[in-house]
This record gives sequence, structure tokens and C-alpha cells, in this order.
Amino acid sequence: MPHNTVAVVGAAETTKMGVITDLSQIGLHADAALNAMADCGLKPSDIDGIACANETPVQLAHYLGITPTWIDGTAVGGCSFMIHVRHAAAAIEAGLAKTILITHGESGKSRIGNPMRAVHPQSLNGQFEQPFGRMGPPSMFTIPVLRYMKTHGITHEQLAMVAVVQREWAAKNPRATMKAPITVEDVLNSRIIAYPFRILQCCLVTDGGGALILTSAERAGDFPKKPVYILGTGESVETPMVSQMQTFDSSRAFKIAGPFAFREAGITHGDVDHLMIYDAFAHLPLYGLGDLGFMAHEETGQFIADGNTRPGGKLPLNTNGGGLSYMHSGMYGMYALQESVRQMRGIAPAQVPGAKISVCHGVGGMFAASGTIIFTNER
Repeated sequence: MPHNTVAVVGAAETTKMGVITDLSQIGLHADAALNAMADCGLKPSDIDGIACANETPVQLAHYLGITPTWIDGTAVGGCSFMIHVRHAAAAIEAGLAKTILITHGESGKSRIGNPMRAVHPQSLNGQFEQPFGRMGPPSMFTIPVLRYMKTHGITHEQLAMVAVVQREWAAKNPRATMKAPITVEDVLNSRIIAYPFRILQCCLVTDGGGALILTSAERAGDFPKKPVYILGTGESVETPMVSQMQTFDSSRAFKIAGPFAFREAGITHGDVDHLMIYDAFAHLPLYGLGDLGFMAHEETGQFIADGNTRPGGKLPLNTNGGGLSYMHSGMYGMYALQESVRQMRGIAPAQVPGAKISVCHGVGGMFAASGTIIFTNER
């Protein structure tokens, strides 16, 4: 797909974040969508494409009064929104729609209007993993992370440092859920959830949402806010069962989605000014740094421990505070995208000076899927 032909012209999160007891899941979608429309001066009748994950496009289009010519209901976990951006850009390039809304809302904490989540007993997960006692992401992610640590020589202290650095960024963000400074000792002394994860290495559980509006680069100049152009994109999937990963110390989906986006963008790792790597748990930024090719996996833990990703470091990473400290409603990818857009607009609470290229990389499920979007503020 040609790069810089599609731009984000509207971006916003829900009015409130954290604990929201007066809106249902679809209400959070609508709040985020209307905020994004207000951000770029549009109304629902101006939208002709819609994408969402935990609600269906049918329900959401009806709820918002949108009559689309293009829809996408791709739902592969938290990176669904990166994949929506990729699909929307292709749709705009192909002339299938002119103005596309990608929206997300999730009552992850308050559980208002959320559909029941259950593993169907006849699914692959239901047959081959669920009977053996796995209980949610903390117990499933332990399988690959322990192999990763052993194979690549990552220490518990280095893994803890991921959470420490995320909290440093969160302290700069007024909307972050957790802002108080923490140390490596605080992390390692916090309650064990599923070895080796302590509670401070696990994602938050919150309510919230966000939305993006995309259109062609030619139209982008007609909107009030600074456009953010899509430079490169990638996506892939591997397996619905974490036990069946090709290798536990690397993600095959990461290694396809990330490099594909870099090739499409025509950039090198040295060109990246800002990086978002989905951090539902503390090990994910390490996998991302290695599988996207920033460095060897063996170097990732020390790279973060040495302060390279913290405020003032040479590779600013997860500058909103991430899923560990900013917010995590269950599917975090939308919030990572929002931060990349803010950085490219130059309006982020912890703005990276002079940032021109942002890489936003997501995971879906337990390494089941991946999506990568590369943004720029230069055409």
C-alpha cells in the first residue's frame, strides 16, 4: 500500500477514564466516537465507514446513526485496532469509503453492558488448554515468559524495571491511573499473581475507550487538527493456543507484522523517534524490542534497565504509562494508538521533542495476533 496517502484527522478517548459507572460498553464507544468527531468537526452523517471489535459494526452503526459503505469487525484481541487502521487505510486507498471511524469502548472494571466472555468447550482452547487449569492471561503468559527469561538471560530485576519505567512516564500524564513512583524492590515485593508475575507487572483493569477518524491525505488539510499520516502497516496471526506457539522465546506474529510495516514505511530502526509496544504484562516490551529488530533479545532487558526507554532516554517507549500504569480496559491497542497520534501532533502530556516517526505495535490474545502501525507527521 502506498504510504502517506491516508491520515488520522480525528482522535480522542472517552471523556472519563478509569472507573466509569454511568456508561455501558456501547455508551463508551459512542462517547469516544463523538469526541473524535468533535475533534475534527464532523457529525455521524459524515462517516461512511466503521470498524470496531468488542461491539459489532451493525450495532454500533445503528446506535450512532451511521450508514456505512464499508465495515470491519475484525476481533483478534487487543491489537484489533491496529489491524482496523490498516484495513481502513486500504479501504480509503481503494475508494471503498472516504471517512472511516474506528472506535472502542470497554467497561472492563465496572462490567456495565459487557457481553459474557467464555471459552467454548468445543473450541481449540476449550478442548486442549482449558481442561488443564489455565486461568486467564496471567497463567497463560507465564509459559512463554519463563522460557524467554531462561533462553535470553533476562533477570527478574530487569523484568521489574519495565514496570518502573512505565510508572515514570505515567507520572507525567494527568489521566494516568497510577502515578506514584515505584522501585524495582517495590515490584519484586508486590503480591505474586502467577510466577514470575507480580501484581505490578500485570495490566490494570479499568473502563474507557477511544476513537480514530481516517481519511485521504488529500482531504486531511481541510480539517482543523494537525494530520498524522500512516507510513507503514503490518499484521499477522499465529495460534489461538499459547501452548502451541512455534517458539516460546519469540512471537512469529510479531516477526511478520513489525518488519512488514518497516519495509512498507521504508525506514530503519534508527529513524524511530517514539515507540509504543502493547504492555499488558511486563514481558511484552522485551519481545517487541527483539522481534521488531531493534536489538537482539538478549540485550532487551539490559537496554531497559540502563534507562534507554525512560524519560530522556534515546528510545522513548510507552510514553503514556502503558497498560501497566496508564489504563487497560481489556483491549489496550486503541490507547497505544491514541498516544502515538498525540506524539505526532505534538500534544502529548509527556511530549518527545521533535518526534517525527512513531511505531505503534500491538498483541492480541496470548501472542495469537499482532498489528503494527507506523505514523509520521510529515508528508
